[in-house]
Amino acid sequence: MRKICVIGNSVAASRTEEEAPLAGWGQYLAEFLGADCDVRNYARDAMTLRGYFTERFAALLTLVGPGDVVLIAFGHVEQRVNQLNRYHGPREYREYLRLYVEALRAEGAVPVLVTPTARCVFDVTGRPVDTHDGYPELTAQAAAELGCPLVDLTAATTRLLAELGPTRARGLFRWLDPGEHPGHPQGIIDSTHFNHAGAREVARLVASGLAALPGLPPGLVNVQSLMPGQIPGVLTEFTVQNPQLALTAQPEVRAAPVVASPQPGRLVGVGRKLAGTAPAGAQYLLFFEEGQYLGGTQVAADGTWQWRRAVQWPEGRHKVTVVAAAGNAVSSAAETEFEVLDHLDAPEVIGPRPGAWSGPRPRFSGTAGRGAEKVMVLERGRLIAEAPVQEDGTWRVTHPHDWRPGTYTVEFVAVFSAIHSPPAALELKVHGVPEDSWLHTSLSARVPCGPDCEHYPALPAW
Repeated sequence: MRKICVIGNSVAASRTEEEAPLAGWGQYLAEFLGADCDVRNYARDAMTLRGYFTERFAALLTLVGPGDVVLIAFGHVEQRVNQLNRYHGPREYREYLRLYVEALRAEGAVPVLVTPTARCVFDVTGRPVDTHDGYPELTAQAAAELGCPLVDLTAATTRLLAELGPTRARGLFRWLDPGEHPGHPQGIIDSTHFNHAGAREVARLVASGLAALPGLPPGLVNVQSLMPGQIPGVLTEFTVQNPQLALTAQPEVRAAPVVASPQPGRLVGVGRKLAGTAPAGAQYLLFFEEGQYLGGTQVAADGTWQWRRAVQWPEGRHKVTVVAAAGNAVSSAAETEFEVLDHLDAPEVIGPRPGAWSGPRPRFSGTAGRGAEKVMVLERGRLIAEAPVQEDGTWRVTHPHDWRPGTYTVEFVAVFSAIHSPPAALELKVHGVPEDSWLHTSLSARVPCGPDCEHYPALPAW
């Protein structure tokens, strides 16, 4: 038996029956492969290239042997510059891919790079939106540089979503109205992870990609099995007949729905959901803007609801009208206003001033534009610190480690929700004792002193 191993994150990870309708494409892959293939799915939640390399990769290297195939499927979260523990800069990302590929080849295994799946996100014209910030292209570049087979799952799933459009695509994801599934009585909005139908379809696309690759072991894919699954139906919210009548009908339910989130006037991102409570007896909510129907959702048994638009909100101010339906009766209308932000300006760096010298522990400060929640600090593409933005727009952070003397380029990126600004660059000049100075080399016989050492310091304190 030839082992076919899948490593990656939560989108590929196998799921239990208790987690239904959540499913990962790795659990369906065997359905499309040859009878002599032993599929082993080692994808896990919250895994990044860095995390898997340090926590699990050694065990995989011990397991695989000549002729085994390993699908390396990352890139879903490594681009999140707003998360210190997940972000991989482009160079770091490609370097980890190189380490994976070379280590597997040294064991005689066949590595295959797999780009991440597209998310269920559409623009106002109904086209799928790229949410991976260029990281699928980084994977493709690494594959070309290393001569490694590549399955472009981003392109394949993007084509699939484009064919389905925003009125159907959600049927492949773990995105449910309240009451649709017993496991999620309040509903769930998940544009990243798949349900069983979606996971099976993505596994089929992976197998189709493998079948088209030259140089892989013969008989790896059972090409007769590559039949598409059933196309999801049109979502309930887009089958409502004459929804505008709810705006003109005489309200028979005095109470209006309550929109608890977002709060009035709040700045929100392009994918912001609405949530709140419905009047007693209401089964369905309808959402309108300037008289145009946007969509709707069922109401949970406890009267709560949550809804996200099938397409992204355009930038600017929005006033949304919400009406509840209880049988043939409609409620009084509620209105909520919010402002959507879809881009950020680069932050301004005030300190250190350009050309000024800094001590070994730099203190960075500046201002950020409207909407920015924090400023991320990067050096040579590595994320090294974050600074919350205060109400007055200022931010500051002291780096917790000493820097060696020299000149460095530091970048600063403002973030809000899932968007980030272009970087602002600063040339940082660090003053200190050079590493080759006698002040350092004369201490080489001893282990460096810790912070609680009480002996007379041999080096200056900053």
